[in-house]
Amino acid sequence: MNISDNLIKIKAEIPAGVKLVAVSKTKPVEDILEAYNAGHKIFGENKAQELHAKQPQLPQDIEWHFIGHLQTNKVKFIIPFVSLIHSIDRMKLLREVNKQAEKVNRVVDCLLQFHIASEETKFGLNINEAVEILSSEEYKKMENIRICGVMGMATNTTDESVVRSEFSNLKNIKEQLKEKFFGNSDYFCEISMGMSGDYKIAIEEGSTIVRIGSAIFGAR
Repeated sequence: MNISDNLIKIKAEIPAGVKLVAVSKTKPVEDILEAYNAGHKIFGENKAQELHAKQPQLPQDIEWHFIGHLQTNKVKFIIPFVSLIHSIDRMKLLREVNKQAEKVNRVVDCLLQFHIASEETKFGLNINEAVEILSSEEYKKMENIRICGVMGMATNTTDESVVRSEFSNLKNIKEQLKEKFFGNSDYFCEISMGMSGDYKIAIEEGSTIVRIGSAIFGAR
């Protein structure tokens, strides 16, 4: 199957209200254009400089999501156009996003990334670290970022019960933060979880954004 067929198949499986981010990292501009021409306009990249290089070569109505670990010195490359940063995992990064967004007079939507998997290699906050950030006076003064929800990656395992439990945990974290910090904020509504191998479970557990790459574009 080609990229267009893969997209049509996956979109048919995703309920209304769940956003599909086609993860185009490492893929050439031609592959992204094929998906775009099939009617898809939301793409995700995980390297700032790769995204910075691709963006001018592609249609300007694409909604770009940054989904990878973001180094503070690379933030400036994506801030002028990125729609959503999924991977805020430390105060230092949030500070830099706010600073660079202020320079270009933008408010940039962000998700807090949580470490929900058993693998130590994955990045992310724990609930206490997130509470510390959101309680801080520094965060409260930031006017150029808007935190819209949470993101997480499940353990890479064939044990469905483990994956389901980790996704359920992320949803619980989101609900705790909503109650404590965002009670009156309708925009704090996103749960970005689920990739090619586990997005169906993620949707069952409450995901609002799924990040699917290899099932659309083929193996990397």
